[in-house]
Amino acid sequence: MPRTIYVINPNRSEIVTQGIDAALAPLRLADGPRIVCLTREDGPSGVQTQCDVDGAAMPLVQRALTLPDDCAAVVIACFSDPGLHAVREAMAPRRVPVFGISESGMLTALSLGQRVGVIAILDTSIPRHMRTYGAMGILDRVAGEKAIGLQVSELSDRALTFERMVAAGRHLVTERGADVLVMGCAGMASFRDDLQTSLGVPVVEPTQAAASMALGRVLLGW
Repeated sequence: MPRTIYVINPNRSEIVTQGIDAALAPLRLADGPRIVCLTREDGPSGVQTQCDVDGAAMPLVQRALTLPDDCAAVVIACFSDPGLHAVREAMAPRRVPVFGISESGMLTALSLGQRVGVIAILDTSIPRHMRTYGAMGILDRVAGEKAIGLQVSELSDRALTFERMVAAGRHLVTERGADVLVMGCAGMASFRDDLQTSLGVPVVEPTQAAASMALGRVLLGW
């Protein structure tokens, strides 16, 4: 049976899912596992608050448990990693690894630079992210976060979003000493190449990072 990596967008935005799907195209190998992106149709418009994060956990567990038998890995495509540990626990009997894009994105960034800057969507997201970095034990490698002040639903305004992402990234590099950047929202996926070119430092798209880790695990049989 073909093996499949399922990437689940916890919000209901098909535009976000389409952006994620396009960003994962380079990881689709002719003889490798399939990568299938799914949208949680009954999810919120964006996972932006702690209540959104907490509320997404059990629906993600339930969705993961209904994935077909070809499921080789699961990626939770939201930078707050909602339900990550609960989904891991639920999928453990099937021996299916589960990846959160925040955890994966930050771990990837640590291999590309010494000081990581994160471009967030909202100021209210930053304390939640910092708690995650503290739990990971990596706070001393985090240069800081800078928000662009847009809701997930507003990221479809590409010109405005890119302008603010460049400004936030430049602040993190020049003022905070970041030498690698992470885009702190799955909805930013389509901006990675242009942002990296504009800022001249490595830029990590976290769903790509998580899917890359999943792909390695599947191919190596870990």
